[in-house]
Amino acid sequence: MMFLLNDVVLRIEDVPADGRVSGERMQKLSFPDILRMGQELFAEHPKLQKTHPEKAKRLAHLIARKAPIVNAALFVAPREDCEPHEVTVRFVTCEFEVIAELYTQQREGRLDTVRADRAVWKRLAA
Repeated sequence: MMFLLNDVVLRIEDVPADGRVSGERMQKLSFPDILRMGQELFAEHPKLQKTHPEKAKRLAHLIARKAPIVNAALFVAPREDCEPHEVTVRFVTCEFEVIAELYTQQREGRLDTVRADRAVWKRLAA
C-alpha cells in the first residue's frame, strides 16, 4: 500500500508490526490519539517524512490501520519545536492513480512539494 505523507509517497505494506502498538493496544488507540502523535512528531521534526522516514512510515501505517479509507496526510508545522497543537493536519482519500503517478515521479526524482500540492493538497497558487 502506498501512502502520501506531505510530499513523500511511502510504501507501508512492509512496515514491521510495532510490538508496543499491536493487538488490544491498537484497538484502544483512537484516531485522535494517532493524530496527536503525528502532531507531536511534526512539531519536533517539521520535515519528518524526509528526515525520519522510518518514523514517518510507522505513523502512516497507524493512520491507515485506524482509518483504512485515508491514504494521504498533510502535517504542517509553522516552525521547528512548536507546540503540537500548532501543527495543522489534513487527511484525504486519493485515487490510486494519483498516488501511483506521484510515486513514479518520486522514483524519477521529479516529485517535489509543488507537484504534490498541485495533485493533492492545493494549498499553493496554481
